[in-house]
Amino acid sequence: MALKSLDPVFAHPSESEFAQILDFYGVDWEYEPRSFPTEWDGERVIEMFTPDFYLPQMDLYIELTTLKQSLVTKKNRKLRRIRELNPDINIRLLYRRDFHRLLAKFGFGPLASSETPMLESVMFGTGQIAERTAALGREISVDYADKKPILVGVLRGVFCFMADLMRQVSVPMAVDFMSISHYENDDLGVRITKDLDVDLGGRHVLIVEDIVDTGMTLNFLIDYLQAKNPASVEVCTLLDKRARRLTDTNLKYVGFEIADEFVVGYGLDYMEEYRNLPFIGILRPDAGEAANGAQK
Repeated sequence: MALKSLDPVFAHPSESEFAQILDFYGVDWEYEPRSFPTEWDGERVIEMFTPDFYLPQMDLYIELTTLKQSLVTKKNRKLRRIRELNPDINIRLLYRRDFHRLLAKFGFGPLASSETPMLESVMFGTGQIAERTAALGREISVDYADKKPILVGVLRGVFCFMADLMRQVSVPMAVDFMSISHYENDDLGVRITKDLDVDLGGRHVLIVEDIVDTGMTLNFLIDYLQAKNPASVEVCTLLDKRARRLTDTNLKYVGFEIADEFVVGYGLDYMEEYRNLPFIGILRPDAGEAANGAQK
């Protein structure tokens, strides 16, 4: 059980995100537990520095920061002063993109495996994903009022997004899943390995995808579902990798448009790893060649 202040009020969304990631990996933490004096006027303290987190298992204080150089410079100056005054204190300035690297260094989370390619950076944090998913759910709820839609998830990468999205949709609906695979050595050949259990005749269907890039597989699915005589078929995707699009695809609801990067986490995998990360990250460049073409 993480060591927390009772219902801490975080000063910045990045702090809340970091706390969620620590909780996810079972890392104990305390929020702003101690302030360090850094400047005095005689015996009166005139400046103090309060690190954002203390991680007891690592005996490490963490101060989060952004890429804004003026803030980094100021914080580094204070950290140097603290180290001068308290040489036994272990304290570190941490960028948001370095969350996972820190945890891996201390053996927490799936990134700690030396055989697993590291991530280059965090693309979307837990807070960003939750906020965007909630907005999509509200939009879908308005558009599908009185239509009783059926949300169709395409396994397996979509399960995290699907679970969170459906809880944000406030109108009556149904949920079903299907699974597909590609014929060996043929990226364009698709076969259904798990079909739907419900009848789509006359129903308003919303396909839910984790990521759309070339659009080839999605177009196959749309044609396949249209043959079942639904009232309508629309698409909601968390990620739209438009840079790799090969066919025209109408995406009615899009969470985020991303560049041509190989992304993992929040259900998305690399060699069946990373699915359980609570954020979406970019795989580091030296894994890109092996990953090229693996994300559909």
